[in-house]
Parts: sequence; structure tokens; C-alpha cells
Amino acid sequence: MKMTSIPRLVLTLTAGAALAAALSACVPLVVGGAAVGAGLVATDRRTSGAQLDDQGIELRGASRIREIANDQMNISVTSFNRQLLLTGTVATDADRRRAEAAVQGIDNVRSVVNEVRVGPGRSFQVRSNDTFITGKVKASLLDAKDLFANSFKIVTDDGVVYLMGLATRREVDRATDITRGVSGVQKVVRVVEVVSDAELAGQLRQGGTDAPAAAPSGSRVPLPPMDPVPAPASGGATITPVR
Repeated sequence: MKMTSIPRLVLTLTAGAALAAALSACVPLVVGGAAVGAGLVATDRRTSGAQLDDQGIELRGASRIREIANDQMNISVTSFNRQLLLTGTVATDADRRRAEAAVQGIDNVRSVVNEVRVGPGRSFQVRSNDTFITGKVKASLLDAKDLFANSFKIVTDDGVVYLMGLATRREVDRATDITRGVSGVQKVVRVVEVVSDAELAGQLRQGGTDAPAAAPSGSRVPLPPMDPVPAPASGGATITPVR
């Protein structure tokens, strides 16, 4: 086996394990985050504080949605750099609005992108395919020599791939093109915070520390302004149809 095939093999095995865990039980809500370990902190462009905040945002968001959930509500909660993404399905538009209202006001959330759809829940086959697509997109980004794969978090819902991340405009455009080329992808939605090369270099030089260090517990940590790609009318998400 060539050494270059090892990352793809690891991703494939990881995706399979995640699929088995995700589909082993029927639950109405999914939390998008994972435990923050030393390795993740070291390779993630988010500050360590932002990573911990994202984990807390997902847990609190899941709890709030669970309080209002019904049998037709299947919602995933994902946070990246304190931007919260809601995906999944609900039975009515009223439920969609209730879900967004439930997560509004969570500490340190900068914005909520509500991509929940009104319609029937996803079948086992669709959810399995979404997990498979996520794995393929991650592998494709990892294979790209001109991208830092950990700049993006991948979320797939019914063939729609959401790119969340902290990246330059060139990286966003490149990642979008790669994702469009993955078999099974129906559409790409970019929920990305765009930074300049200079801003990115400055963040990396800071070594992943939040500022100010003396910020009181529970307060919002100051962050640079968001620059969506391109600037949408509302919500912070840009829907890009597959070519």
C-alpha cells in the first residue's frame, strides 16, 4: 500500500465507524461537534477558546431543541467559530421558526444559519449516503495539496454539503470547486468566515490564544467581522448550485 493512500483509508474507516454509531439508534437530534483534544487544538485554525465555545454551543443548542422537539423534528446542530448551523427536517414552517428561536441568545453565538427544511424525515438510506458523501468530501479536501483540510467542517444533509470554516477567499473557492466534483453532491452551501492572508498569518502567529485574556466568564469574545462569500441578503449562507 502506498503511503499516500493512508489518509484516505483512515477517513474511510472513521466515516464507517461514525455511520455505525450514528445509525445504531433513532434519535431526533444530532450534535455536530466532537470532543476537543490536544491534537485537534493544535491543527485547528480556531482558537482553543473558540473550539471549546463551539462544543458548548452545540450541547446547549441540542438541549434547547430537545425541549421543543416532537416526533417529526429531526435537527442537527453544528457550530464553527461560534456560528451555529441548523440542518434537518421539521413538519411545519412554524416548527422551523421555533427551532431557530430556541437557539437564539445562546452565549457566544454570533449568528444562526437556519437551513432546516419542511418535509418528511430522511430515510436510513439517505442518512447513510450523507455520511458517505461527507467522508468523500473530507478525503478529497485532504488530497488537495493546496488546501489545509482542517480549515473546513463538513456537514451533509440530503446531498447538500455545507462548508463551514475559517479560510481565505482562494481556499473557499478551491474547496467549493472540489466539493462540487464529488459524486452525489447536489448543492454546496458555504457558511464560511473569510479572512485575508494577512489576517490568517496574524492569527497563526498568535498561537491560538483568545483576546482579551481577561474576558469575564460567559462574555462574548471579540472577533473580526464576518465576510460571507459573497455577501448574502440574510443568514450568512450562500447557496451555490452544482455546475
